[in-house]
Amino acid sequence: AQRAWAATSPQRRAAVLRRAGELFTEHAAEIEDWLVREAGSVRSKAGFETGLAIGECFECAALPAHPQGEVLTSEDARWSLARRRPAGVVGVIAPFNFPLVLGLRSVAPALALGNAVLLKPDPRTAVSGGVVVARIFEEAGLPAGVLHLLPGDGAVGRAVVEAPEVRVVSFTGSTPVGRAIGERAGRLLKRAHLELGGNNALVVLPGADVARAASAGAFGSYLHQGQICMTTGRHLVHESVVDEYTAALAAKADALRVGDPAREDVALGPLIDRGQLERVHGIVTDSVAAGAKLAAGGEIDGAGYRATVLTGLTTDMPAWREEIFGPVAPVVSFSTTEEAARIVNDSEYGLSVGILGDVGTAMRLADRIDSGKVHINEQTVSDEPNAPFGGVKASGTGSRFGGPAANVEAFTETQWLTVRPDIADYPF
Repeated sequence: AQRAWAATSPQRRAAVLRRAGELFTEHAAEIEDWLVREAGSVRSKAGFETGLAIGECFECAALPAHPQGEVLTSEDARWSLARRRPAGVVGVIAPFNFPLVLGLRSVAPALALGNAVLLKPDPRTAVSGGVVVARIFEEAGLPAGVLHLLPGDGAVGRAVVEAPEVRVVSFTGSTPVGRAIGERAGRLLKRAHLELGGNNALVVLPGADVARAASAGAFGSYLHQGQICMTTGRHLVHESVVDEYTAALAAKADALRVGDPAREDVALGPLIDRGQLERVHGIVTDSVAAGAKLAAGGEIDGAGYRATVLTGLTTDMPAWREEIFGPVAPVVSFSTTEEAARIVNDSEYGLSVGILGDVGTAMRLADRIDSGKVHINEQTVSDEPNAPFGGVKASGTGSRFGGPAANVEAFTETQWLTVRPDIADYPF
């Protein structure tokens, strides 16, 4: 199926991607409902995610017409070309938190470039992260056999990685699982694109507008219950404004309602399962036991967790060191930008950083930060289909998503092709 699809004209492949974008638009309300019911998304997050899916399809519809190689110089009398060809079969393993778009951002470009795809969604979000994608592309006219949906647990994921037909593995999820996939793929001489965890820092500079900074910090930490790889997991606030900022952030946290977004208008929905809920609460209680102080939250609320602010931390406490994946905002202070840079970089992760305040100071600080993304005067959660997305260190293997260059690099192989007008002369 993949070979026939790769031989399909660029215009035809582009038409399938455009139609998929139109179908996501037509069925947005139904898809958003599944994101609410299955993933625990609040309505605004579900709408945002569906919008990203629409943009992803339309952005990737341009890939079939994108230049697929370059003409090289040669010492011989021949044409020398480096051309891009589809990798073959791409295995996509997607997570539960943004199940639709975090699978689609690999599925859409891989299909657009002529690959077949095996999609394994998280079993907790197999409809919004799997069935929705399969049905949309079926209705969009994708030929049978080019996209397969493989719901299941880790055993299915291992099968996708190990299948000899799969040449590229695109995984989004936790760093421990990503390490295991990368190790196995390396032994099998397969490429693995790994988008992993983060413990992202938001730096509030002296002189920053505290009210606006606290709003940005609350959004970064509490959107989708903090279950985002780009969530603001560390708040570094200059000592001159740390008390004011903490009070403003705690007030916002106290005002955020927790509940069932399928039945009521709430700011925070449930965490994905009971195990994650108890893990988040355990990290908070362990940090409080080690000397941290609760400025807000710190309580289980039904199937959700109250928006939490922690102060009085040291940088070796679990709430500061670990990726919590819950609505928890730890706050520490700094005195100089040199100290801020050191604290930001003192993490195994390097995905996203936000810097709020004076742009000149922020630019100088950004030059010293090890991170795949830096946002000045924005919080840490941001994504656009045409922008490179990826992290460094334990956050993954770099920018393999977003924009033509990253997508072509991720889902094609380079072939060297030479052409002579006549058969060459040889001495044998």
